[in-house]
Amino acid sequence: MNEIDVTVIGGGLAGMAASIHLARAGMRVTCIEAAPTDRDAVGESLDWSAPDLLAALDLPMEELIARGIATYKLHVVLKLQDGSEQHYVPGDWLGHAPFHVELRTLHVDRTFLNEAIRAMAVRQGVEIVADKVLDIEREGRRVLAANTEGGARISSPWFIDASGSATRLFPRAFKLPVHEYGPSKVAIWDYFTVPSSPEGTTLYCVETGSYMEWVWQIPIRPDTVSVGYVAAGNVVKEARQRGLGMQEIYRAQLSRFPALRDLLDVPGEISPHVTSFRCRVHGKLAGPNWFVVGEAASMVDPLTSNGVTAALRQAAEAAELIIKSRHRRQLPWLAGAAYSWRVRGLARFFNCCIERLFYDWPIRRRIGPLKAGDVYTIPAWLMNLLYSRMRPRGIICTALFSGALACLRLAAECFHWLCKQRLSSRATSSCLAS
Repeated sequence: MNEIDVTVIGGGLAGMAASIHLARAGMRVTCIEAAPTDRDAVGESLDWSAPDLLAALDLPMEELIARGIATYKLHVVLKLQDGSEQHYVPGDWLGHAPFHVELRTLHVDRTFLNEAIRAMAVRQGVEIVADKVLDIEREGRRVLAANTEGGARISSPWFIDASGSATRLFPRAFKLPVHEYGPSKVAIWDYFTVPSSPEGTTLYCVETGSYMEWVWQIPIRPDTVSVGYVAAGNVVKEARQRGLGMQEIYRAQLSRFPALRDLLDVPGEISPHVTSFRCRVHGKLAGPNWFVVGEAASMVDPLTSNGVTAALRQAAEAAELIIKSRHRRQLPWLAGAAYSWRVRGLARFFNCCIERLFYDWPIRRRIGPLKAGDVYTIPAWLMNLLYSRMRPRGIICTALFSGALACLRLAAECFHWLCKQRLSSRATSSCLAS
């Protein structure tokens, strides 16, 4: 353990990706994973920036398809209970000069993808330790060592916290500032075997109150679809207080839509997986010799399809900065500040916009869910495209890009406020007239 260059805490997608990038640069990496067996993972529908990030790990789209790890995602379809729908797909012109954007992306079986990335990390020489980090030793803002449940003390010049949204080891230890978005949510999902799966992600909008609920249908393999229901935590809590079990809640939501109702008749026991989450992002995500990556740094709402991209992107950037600073005693302050600014800016943009433009009621009621989807999708896709093309790293490029994100967030807030005022005025006028 004395010859470690980097200690990575957490063996999920972000932790393994960071480990691979570091090991390829000749650094000696130990990854500590509390649960070596795969846990339930969401984030199966990827955005259009993810394939390049997976290709950088030597997992190009064609190989993932051939190995049965993924299916092509050519579009996203949003469907309402009245049968109306909207298709979201990049325009063909983006595939030509000067943009040359890959118009395809992927759905992935996260269990198989995680296994493939873990196997690659092992081939690159990453040491994977099955243990749980209980706490860290620090001197000021510097991390000295990680102490594990098994009694080990692991020290190294550099550390990466990829411990996940629930643990958030470094954010808790250093009391990092946090921004939270929307209420706590619950996701309930299961997998179904089907004769053939659709070619895109299908989202079903459930408008039962002021805060939207939704159902996903994602073809993770040619014969398998993932179907999940997402709602605010208080909605699920109220259903539980009425005596409903998770399976009953799940069945009731799928039965709202004819295309999903048929899945309930498929032979076999339905035992849905359940997880709760709160969308958030921390600030000050880099210290003198450490970084926070993945869901420990930022939890992006799954409706954005940006979670895998964020994890892979942060892992690559943190590894790049460690490699550049490997012979220094500590990370240059501006480099760490720029990294933290980029992570915070993107997570705040995606979470704020999806909450204001889609989940909350004013804009959806003013222009309808399908148009609200357009209002969200266009800037969100554009910002991902610009980030992939610009690859902002220095403080100036980061500041310019973060400024653009902040302007779009402000526009979403203003539009939300205007719609709320307009609808409230109409409601007041209606009450006075009656």
